[in-house]
This record gives sequence, structure tokens and C-alpha cells, in this order.
Amino acid sequence: MYICTNSYKEESLRLMENYIVSARKYRPASFESVVGQHALTTTLKNAIASGKLAHAYLFCGPRGVGKTTCARIFAKTINCMSPTPEGEACDQCESCTAFNEQRSYNIHELDAASNNSVDDIRQLVEQVRIPPQIGKYKVYIIDEVHMLSTSAFNAFLKTLEEPPRHAIFILATTEKHKIIPTILSRCQIYDFSRISVEDTVKHLSYVATKEGISAEAEALNVIALKSDGGMRDALSIFDQVVSFTGGNITYNSVIENLNVLDYEYYFRLTDYILARKVSEPLLLLNDILNKGFDGGPFITGLSSHFRDLLVSKDSSTLPLLEVGASIRERYKEQASKCPANFLYRAIKLCNDCELNYRVSKNKRLLVELTLIQLAQLTDDEDTEGSGRSPKQRIKPITTQAADNNQNQVAYTASPIVQPTTAASLPNEEKAKDHTTHTRTLVQPERDVASPANGRNITNALHTQQEEKKIPVIKKLGVSIKHTKIEKEEVVTKAISTAEAVEDFIFNEKDVNHYWLTYAQELPQEQIALARRMKIIRPKLVDSTTIEIVVDNDVSAKDFIELFPELQGYLRQRLKNRKATLTVRVSAAEETSRPVNRAEKFQMMAEKNNTLLLLKDEFGLEFY
Repeated sequence: MYICTNSYKEESLRLMENYIVSARKYRPASFESVVGQHALTTTLKNAIASGKLAHAYLFCGPRGVGKTTCARIFAKTINCMSPTPEGEACDQCESCTAFNEQRSYNIHELDAASNNSVDDIRQLVEQVRIPPQIGKYKVYIIDEVHMLSTSAFNAFLKTLEEPPRHAIFILATTEKHKIIPTILSRCQIYDFSRISVEDTVKHLSYVATKEGISAEAEALNVIALKSDGGMRDALSIFDQVVSFTGGNITYNSVIENLNVLDYEYYFRLTDYILARKVSEPLLLLNDILNKGFDGGPFITGLSSHFRDLLVSKDSSTLPLLEVGASIRERYKEQASKCPANFLYRAIKLCNDCELNYRVSKNKRLLVELTLIQLAQLTDDEDTEGSGRSPKQRIKPITTQAADNNQNQVAYTASPIVQPTTAASLPNEEKAKDHTTHTRTLVQPERDVASPANGRNITNALHTQQEEKKIPVIKKLGVSIKHTKIEKEEVVTKAISTAEAVEDFIFNEKDVNHYWLTYAQELPQEQIALARRMKIIRPKLVDSTTIEIVVDNDVSAKDFIELFPELQGYLRQRLKNRKATLTVRVSAAEETSRPVNRAEKFQMMAEKNNTLLLLKDEFGLEFY
């Protein structure tokens, strides 16, 4: 038993001594093995093949995408004594062998994060003068070059612009914006992109095959998403998961080890929302929070889930879905159940929640409120139209059948009521309406147009309410007759009299007040028009004509389209049915120019001379 224990310890020690992390073990050694940077590697190989090498290169991009690796491969290839026809290094000559054994004197690497002073750069400049002993070029790779101080950059400028013929500089950085422009102008710039999820999964599958590890495609897909486009991060996470699972990587084990929210949560939550359930999403959120997840990443993942559902609805956008094959089918299945308008508004709600999450005092309540709002998006009224806001419907208070339009007279004045009893009708009318005790002639209310609701609403009132309005007609001095023709004449005279009473006199101040009130009540979709209205000031040409002066024909057309609604609103507010709107495009000499402070003060001083005394007393000046 003791011998076995010692043997196990020795074997473990041997494995620990020989173990190399995957990020180092499977680091690319040729341009062909570089993952996800095909365009850049092709450009570098063509430059080597044609002999058109620049004296300075700048490799920039996110971490772990192959900047330093490509710089090393480039340095090895240009010094190779017998390159292959494909433009790769032979790995057989003395220069390649020295590079592979890390004893080459032609390649120098400098970490600018720890060697960022002027003295470090001066020492580098002195080394540049020495020609190579083997090969054609001496390559200087400066990693994290943005960490150099300003003095170090200035000391490096002259050498970088005119180096010796045998010297080539390769600068690598993750933050190109921190490098001074004089350095950027002296380099050929290569922008490395993030490695796609598909390429990352393929490379992880290759590594798993080489190491004899079984791995599910969905598990590798989660690792690729977690790495955020960096291959070094992906390989580090891969090693971590291998240690956790013992060489059998499954989807559930990756979710558990990386503490990532499972897709299943989002699919279940979407089903609850589509079913208009409110309590189930809240319970599911509570379960997620109890497992240690935060509400911020949860709502971010939910918005990404709705986005993936949206791209799954169209076959042309399906390549934007970066998930495994089995989960891709689930997305397509659930996307077929989701209306497009629902997904638009759901993404908007989740995005608003994500923006407000950081500043919210009660973060959980904010997420719960968002889930409640999502559960109410699937109402029939909400999903109609363009998907922006539910249509507003005003239901009638009472229902009254129309009597061949004889009981209503369409006028644009105040309501006038003519009650008629069955006893006062002629014999023919009695015979026709023997079952009706009272007959009411109802005049609808004034057509009022407002920004919130531009419809004309006719209120049908009961007979008992209309009988209370009989004194209104008596006050106007109108006698009530009992024949049909006389009744119509009475109504016409009453309306004309009411119109005369309602024609109030208004001034320009009243017009501007209600003009701004209308602009403030406009909906969010017409915010541009509201801002334009707040700038314009209507002018009163005569007692009833209101003139609007605009700058161009486009603005004039917009206001003309708004006139029917706006004019009705102003007539109702000003209590004058003769108020009329007109629009005019201003002439060139009418265009007002902005005034400065001094000119504004002069205009104010013309109205109030005491301002000049105040200015002289305190010695004020305008600049």
C-alpha cells in the first residue's frame, strides 16, 4: 500500500513537471495555424513573398487574439533561410531552430509595461545599430507599447522613422487611442478583430481531440461565448473546466463551473410571458437570485435572448445567432410563437431596465416591474399597429340606436335640445309614435380637436337630462312650436344666437398661451414639431385671423396638415368660432439673425433707461 502511494505521488509529480497550459502548448507556430485572422495573415505572407517589408508595424486589437503570436511568426519567417512555397517558415534552418529553442539573437522582445522609461528606449536604440549575425533582419517586438511615457515616445521617434536597413519594429497594443499620432503615422497599422464563436469552437474541438477529452458542442459554445472573442481566454477556461469535470465536458458541468445562467431559464421565462402569466416570472426571478446571480446580468441575458429570438424569425439573419445546433432549433421554434412587435417592445423594455439598473435604489423591484410589463405586452390591443404603443380606444358611455338620423342634427355649435311631447304632435305624428312617450331632438356637443384625441365624439344623453336644458332656449327668447318645420327653424335660430354669444374677443397673448399649451401636449412621436412650435410666435393680423410665419415651404406644409386639428383646438380654447389660422413663408429680409449680449442689452435699454444708469454706476462691460 505504501509503495502504491509513492508511485502515485511520483506519477503526479512527473505530470506536474511536464504539464503546459493549453494557451502555451497550442500557441500557433505558423500563419496557417493562426485562428480567426485570415485577412491579416494573408497580407503578411504576401508582403514577405514580394519582399515589400515596412520598417515599422503596429498590431492592435483586443486581448488574446494573436497580436504577439503573429509578430513572432512574422519575425521567424522573414529570417528563414529556405521558406516554403506557401510563405511559411521551414522550421529546419539554423535561424528557425534558434527561434524555436528561444536562443535567437535576431528577435528581441520588450515589455513596455515594465520598461517604459527614457533609459529603456535609449538602451534599445543602441542595440539597433548592431547588425544580425544570422539572417537578414533584427526584429524588435515591443508589447503593450501604449504604456511608454511621453518622453520615451519622443526619444523613440527618430529611430522609428529612420531605422537601419536591418531593423524592423513591431509594436503591439490593446489601446491604440493612447499612442501619440506621431508614432501612428510612422507605422503600418493592422487591426486584429475578435475571434468568432464558430472559429473558437472549432479550435477548442481540435484541442479536445488532441488531448483525448470528450466535449459536447453546446459546452464548447458556452466557453466560446464566455471568452468574448479571445482565444487565450477560451483556452484558459477550457483548462479550468477540464480540471473540474475530469476530462468529460458536458453542458451542465460548464454551466455549473462557470456560474452561467442556463438557456433554459430564458426559454421558460419567455413561455410564461407569452402566456400572460405574472406570478411565474417573479418566482423564477426569485429562484435565479437565490442561486447567487445578480439582476443586472440576468436582465442583460434576457435582452440578448429576445434579440436572438428576433434574428431567428428570418432565415437571412439566422447566421447572427451564435449558439449550438440543438439550441438553434429551440430558438427557431420559440421565435415562431413570438410576434415581431412583441419582440421589438420587449427588447426596448429590457434595454431601459438595463440603463436604469445601476442608478436604481431598489434594483430587484425594477427588474420585477420590467417582468410585469413584459407579461402585459401580448394583449391583442398592444400588439396591433407598429409595435410602439397600444392604440387608444374610447368606448361610448351609453348605447343608443340611431333613428334614421332624424334624432340628431350635425352642427358645430353648443348643444340645443328640443323636447316634444306626444300630446303636442299632430295626429299623423301621434299615429306614428304612439308607443313613444317623449321624443328628444339632440344636438351633439361641439367638435373639439385636441392632440391626445383628434376624433369627434357625440354624446347621446337621456331624455331626463335634456329636459333640464329647456330654460336655455327660453332665455334666448325663442318660442317653441309643435310642427316639424317650425322645430327646425327654432333650432337654427337658437344656434345662430348661441354662436353670437360665444364669439369672445381674444388678444395675441391668449393665442400664444394656448399655442404653447398645444405644443406641450403633443405626443412623443411629434417632438420635432413641438419644438418648432415653441420657437414660433403666432401674430394676430386682425380680430380673428392668426398668422404663422415660417422659414421654408417644408415647415409651411407641416403646419397646413396640422391646421384642421389645431384650428379646432384654438377655437374651442379662445371661445371664438371665427378664429382662422394662416401660414406664410417669411421673406429674406424678415429672417432674424442672432443677437449678442451687447445688442440684447441695447434693446432692453431702449425700453428702460435706468439700465444705462446701472451700467455706468457699476462700470459694467459686455464681451
